[in-house]
Order: sequence, then C-alpha cells, then structure tokens
Amino acid sequence: MLGCVINEMDDINLHYRFLNWRRRIREIREVRAVRYQERYKRMLKNGDTLSYQGNSDEVGCYVAPRPLSKGNCYFEVTIMDTGVRGTIAVGLVPQYYKLDHQPGWLPHSIAYHADDGKLYNGNPVGQQFGPKCNRGDRIGCGIYADTFDAGLVTVFFTKNGKEVGSVVVPVAPDGLFPAIGMHSLGEEVRLDLQAEWGSEEDDSVMMVDSHEDEWARLYDVRASGTLLEYVGKGKSIMDVGLAQARQPLTTRSHYFEVEIVDPGEKCYIALGLARRDYPKNRHPGWSRGSVAYHADDGKIFHGSGVGDQFGPRCFEGDIMGCGIMFPRDYVLDCEDEMDDWDAADVRPKQGRVENLLYLNDEDEEEGDDPEQEHEGRKVMVFFTRNGKIIGRREVVVPAGGFYPTIGMLSSGEKVKVDLHPLSG
Repeated sequence: MLGCVINEMDDINLHYRFLNWRRRIREIREVRAVRYQERYKRMLKNGDTLSYQGNSDEVGCYVAPRPLSKGNCYFEVTIMDTGVRGTIAVGLVPQYYKLDHQPGWLPHSIAYHADDGKLYNGNPVGQQFGPKCNRGDRIGCGIYADTFDAGLVTVFFTKNGKEVGSVVVPVAPDGLFPAIGMHSLGEEVRLDLQAEWGSEEDDSVMMVDSHEDEWARLYDVRASGTLLEYVGKGKSIMDVGLAQARQPLTTRSHYFEVEIVDPGEKCYIALGLARRDYPKNRHPGWSRGSVAYHADDGKIFHGSGVGDQFGPRCFEGDIMGCGIMFPRDYVLDCEDEMDDWDAADVRPKQGRVENLLYLNDEDEEEGDDPEQEHEGRKVMVFFTRNGKIIGRREVVVPAGGFYPTIGMLSSGEKVKVDLHPLSG
C-alpha cells in the first residue's frame, strides 16, 4: 500500500516537473522572440528598404534584430536617395540603443556618416575618416572575426566594396547590432544583412574594381564592371548623371565606345569629350570645353545647349563611338602627367546667375571665344554608330586634354563602356 502511494506521488511530481519544464521553454522562447526583434523609429520599413519618416528635426534610427557574429560579420546599405541633406549613418550599436540618436553619437556605438565622411565613435563630434557617400553608393560595416579578444573587436567600413578604414572598439555585453540612422526628408536606403565581403576577392569582384578605377568621376552613375547605370532622379535637367574617365584620349588611345544596354525612359544618353573640370550637372556638349553626340535626337552639341542635326538617333543595342584624329606631329601636353587626377582640385568655375535650361552663361564669360586662346590646338573629333563614321567636327582641345565623358538623364538608362576597344 505504501509503495502504491509513493508511486502516485512520484507520478504527480513528474507531471508537475513536466508542466514546469514546458512553461520554462515557453518563457525562453518568448524572451528570445523579444530579444531578436528589430527596432526602429521614424522610419518606414518595406521589405529590405528603409525610408525616413520624420520631420527633419528628429533622428530616425533602425537597429537590426541580431548582432554581428563570427558567422555573420558584415552588412551593407545601398543609398537609394540622399533626400534633403544626405544625413545617413551606418554602423554598430548596443541592442537597446536610443532610437532618437544617430549611430555613433552615444557611448558603445560607432558609425560612418555619409554626409560628411566622418567616423563617430561614441561621440557627437566626428573625426575625418573617408569620402562622402552619395546616391547609388554602398556603405558596408563589419567586424574581423579573428579579433574577438578580451571584449575588443576591430570594426571596419567599406565604400562600394573597398575598405575605407578600421578601428578597435569595446564590445557591449549583448553584442554589436547593425544600425542605420537618417535625419532628413526623402532619405532612403536598401539594407542587406546577409552581405558578404572579404579581403580575398574573387576574380569577378576584382574586375569590377579595376573598371571602377578607370573612372575619375561618377555622379549619379553606378559602375559595375563595364556597365554604367544611371541612379539619379531624372526629374529635371539638373539631374544629369555624369561619368568621366580618369585618362584623356591621346595619340596612343584615341577612341572609345558605348553600347546602349537599356535606353531607359527617354534615352537621354550622350557620348563625347569634355575638359577635366567639366561641371557635373551638365550633359556633355552643353558647356564650354565639350563636344558630344546625343542618342535621343541624333544631334551634336559643341559647347552649347543648342544642338545641330548630325546623325541618326540611337536605340537599344546600338554602339556609339567617339575618337580624335590627331595630326601626325601632335603632342598632348598632359600625356606625361596622366596619373595626377587624385592630386587635382576639380571644381567648376563659379559664375554669375546662369540659364536654368542649359546653364550656358559661362560660355559667354569674358566675352571672348574660348577657342581663340588655344589657337593651333585644333583636332578633328569623329563619332561612329555601329562601327561606321557618321560625322566629324573640328574642335580645340582644352588645356589638359579631352576626357571621355558619358551623360545620362532618364530613369533606367544603362550603357556598357569600352574605353580601349580593339577597333578604332
């Protein structure tokens, strides 16, 4: 009898232990669900896209649900729109970071800010760190997995796949969580928490980087290998996207080509040559020191917003080419100085109030013909379409040479560029 009572008591105890065990598992799951929950304020999240929803007086902040770890040690943010001020921050913060502060402003947080290129390391005063970032740029942030040691870790940042810099920081007890901050109307980014990056890049990535290095300036244009894609707004003629090569055409490399991969909405694609300090918001050919063939109307523009009928219009699949017929005894004075781009201070001249349609006022500055001051440096520029010369124009080479320049102005435009074609 006593044995039966003991057995019943054991069964009851086992039952209650089982119920208690199930309750504890449920509580643990609830705690984990709360713990691994993304947090954001003054932001709208639609899939992997985050957009600012404040009034530009208050910060909006997003904190990812999980911290970076040895198995997942990197993430990236692509800037879709810089909005009014481009005050976008990318970095790492503690799990319960205050969402009304930019990442990097408060202790135990660190962030790279797109608007000024500064690094903020637990302080509202930043230190100069890297280049500014614009629409179409990718900002990455990661940790070196082999640097977890005594509560310290090396955090690094990238721009368009290339490392900008790194810094050693203490690790918060709950880890370092990916975070994005925004602070002005219209700002929008695309978040990739599964992005990969490594110092040992594969051949395809190295190919992209080598092609990116061929471009001295990319404004509202994203380079991916030989492909250039317009990423501007395309709402007014002030939204020109410009790509300018690092090296000018020379007697050794006198021709380049562009294939129209996607004409976009209106095929506002221009191919031509321009001076090194050509304004970034003007189509090639519109301003002094440039000449260009425009795909949408087949016109040639030579330092003027008014073009002349020149050749046929160009469409998807067409290949447009541009080159210079140099005289036999021609010597370009910059051929021995073609690697000085990074040291040059490239800024367009500040003129008076300019025409808002084509911004041509500087063409009339000083009242002189700009070609007269370089008399004797005339060359013949020619353009091709699908391998056939369609026309020529005699022009004066500006001081420093003529740089291959491509302009785009409507959504969806994509071109494939060959700065050193076998033909030509």
